Amino acid sequence: MQNQVTEMFDIEFPIFAFSHCRDVVAAVSKAGGMGVLGAVAHSDEQLEIDLNWIEAEIGDRSYGVDLIIPAKYLGDDEGGYSSQQIQQLIPAEHRAFVDDILARYGVPDVPDDDGRLMTQTGDATFSANRAAPQLEIALAHKSRFLVNALGPPPQHMVDRVKEEGRLVGALAGKAQHAERHVNAGVDVIIAQGSEAGGHTGEIGTMVLIPEVVDAVDVPVLAAGGIGRGRQMAASMALGAQGVWCGSVWLATEEAETHPAVKEKFLAASSSDTIRSRSRTGKHARMLKSAWTEEWEKPGNPDPLGMPMQPMLIDDAIRRIDRAAFTAGSGAEKLANYFVGQIVGNMNKSKPAAQVVLDMIDEFIDATQALSRQLET
Repeated sequence: MQNQVTEMFDIEFPIFAFSHCRDVVAAVSKAGGMGVLGAVAHSDEQLEIDLNWIEAEIGDRSYGVDLIIPAKYLGDDEGGYSSQQIQQLIPAEHRAFVDDILARYGVPDVPDDDGRLMTQTGDATFSANRAAPQLEIALAHKSRFLVNALGPPPQHMVDRVKEEGRLVGALAGKAQHAERHVNAGVDVIIAQGSEAGGHTGEIGTMVLIPEVVDAVDVPVLAAGGIGRGRQMAASMALGAQGVWCGSVWLATEEAETHPAVKEKFLAASSSDTIRSRSRTGKHARMLKSAWTEEWEKPGNPDPLGMPMQPMLIDDAIRRIDRAAFTAGSGAEKLANYFVGQIVGNMNKSKPAAQVVLDMIDEFIDATQALSRQLET
C-alpha cells in the first residue's frame, strides 16, 4: 500500500500497533506495520532495555514510542508533586474503601519487595516529570514516531522531537482537540473514537474521523473499535490515512496480558466494557469486572482524579493481579484491564503478525467488493 503515512514512516501497511509489550511492537513492525511501545509503565532502565531489544529485532524497520504527558497535572505550578506528596493528599475514606474491597474479595497481601509503579526519583506516573526522561531515552534511540497519548503535547516535547528529526503525534477525541494539536506542531493526528480502550472521549469513531479529517491538514490515523480489515477499509473511506490499533494485540500470542484477563477478553462480547475512572482517575474504557462494579455502586466513594487514583490503587492492583491466577477467586472476579469494544471480535489468540495479515486480506476483500459495486 502507498499513501502519505506509509511514505512518512517507510512502512508497507498503515497499521500502527500500540502495545506495552515489546514482542508485539517488534512482530508488527516486522510484518510490515509499525509497532508503538507504550512507555508509561516502564522504568527508565526497562525502557532502555526494551528499546535496545526492539532495535536488535527489527533492524532498520520503523517503530514508535507512546508517552503520557498530561496538559494539566496536580501541582504543576510548583513543578509537579512527588509521589510522596500525592500520597498525603489521598483521603482516608478512599483508602478504607479500597482496603474493604480487597478484604471482602479475599485478596491476599504481597511481599514488601514486590515492586511498585513509582520511580526511584519519587516522580509519580502520568506526570510530566516522569515522562521527560522517557522522551530523552526514546530520542537517544531510533524511534521514528513520538506520541503523546493524553492531550496536546507540551511545546518542549514538540521542539525536542523535531530537533532530532523525528515525527510527533497526538491522540484527539474531538475536532477541536486535533486543531489544537496541529497548531502546536503535531505531524500526525490519531483520531480516537469512544469505542477505544484506555483513555477515550464520547464521540464514536464513525462520526469523529471525517470531522477530524476535515478540520486539519495533516495525516489522520483512525482509532477506536478497529481490529479487522473491514473496519480499516471503513476508516480509510472516511478519510483516514491509516489505523491505530491497541486492544486487538492484547489477545495475541506475544502479549503479556495477565492470563486470567486474556481469558476474559476471549470470552467477552462487545458490550462487556465500560468507561470508568476507577483505574486512572480519567475516563478510560476497560473490561467490566467486580472492580468496576464496586466503584459504580451508589454510596461508594467516587474515583479520585489523576494522579491520585492510580497512586491510591497501585498496591491493590498488584495484589489482585498476583492472586487472579486462582480460578474462581475473588481476585479473578476483580481482575480487569483497559480494552475497547473490539473485544467482542477477539475470540481467538493468534500471532501478532497473523493479525496484521488477516487485516490486510480482509481490507483487500472489502475494497474489492465496494469497487465491484461501482462497475456498470
